[in-house]
Amino acid sequence: MGLFCSPAIFGSNSPENDGFARKIANEPKNGRYWHNGRVAEFLIITGLSGAGRTEAAATFEDLGWFVIDNMPTALIAKVAELVSAPGSETGRVALVVGRGGGQLEDLADAIAQLRWSGNRVKVLFLEASDDVLVRRFEGTRRRHPLSGEGVVESIAMERELLQPIRAGADVVVDTAELNVHQLRERLIDLFTHTADTMRIQVVSFGFKNGVPIDVDNVFDCRFLPNPHWIEALRPLTGLDEPVRRYVLHQPATEEFIDRVDELLALVLPAYVEEGKSYLTIGIGCTGGRHRSVVLAEELARRMEKRGYDALVHHRDIDR
Repeated sequence: MGLFCSPAIFGSNSPENDGFARKIANEPKNGRYWHNGRVAEFLIITGLSGAGRTEAAATFEDLGWFVIDNMPTALIAKVAELVSAPGSETGRVALVVGRGGGQLEDLADAIAQLRWSGNRVKVLFLEASDDVLVRRFEGTRRRHPLSGEGVVESIAMERELLQPIRAGADVVVDTAELNVHQLRERLIDLFTHTADTMRIQVVSFGFKNGVPIDVDNVFDCRFLPNPHWIEALRPLTGLDEPVRRYVLHQPATEEFIDRVDELLALVLPAYVEEGKSYLTIGIGCTGGRHRSVVLAEELARRMEKRGYDALVHHRDIDR
């Protein structure tokens, strides 16, 4: 059927990432600290330098979070203590953690301590490809916070250092093709939902442009007939009704989407039970403009009928 699920659906088997991921996963993810009748929430914003931590901090501040930038990991427990103190009215705290704020090596322990103390804690990890990060540093003429021989070497060092933290993150966002406004919109879409529901994002993409690095599961629909080879459909996209009808009326399409729907019906409740708050599903075709767009929309519609909160993002539709 051309159905492909990434290994992420079964979890990471990487030994070097296992310690951090297990430490994060085994703590009570749904722990709650009741404060003045509300649940105290902590969001750890981290990731690669140049990937958008500052822009993310501004977004969450606009959303009403109490944001602390360049947060030293050694002080995270103290902030949690102040938030839980009698009379405190702070219910949602976003902590931006990077090389400028302290030791990332101690971040796993700080997150575990937050969860054990009964707080709701999520980790947002921002990243981008090396070439994009190099261009961003060259454009701002700022030095990379790590002292490598050059920008490329510094990025590689930081990526290796942060890999275990990425493995344990609740949400990973690739900002390579997002400007500041698009990043803001993506974060608002991801985080403005009921805390007790799992937010699902369905991303359509083209394999020729690369698989999104922030997806949890990937499905390949390139075996379906390609509307690109029909002259009347080529300039259209999967959001146009003629393309939608063409893709959905193919004999293999119904069985494919039914099988994917059945698989997700099996695993989504398990994700919710495990405490996962965010899930990103990728559906890819060749160019990301026709087949994957149609199927992403259809899959999101089916998940919403099952009661899930589904958001659709068409990464390559305008390419």
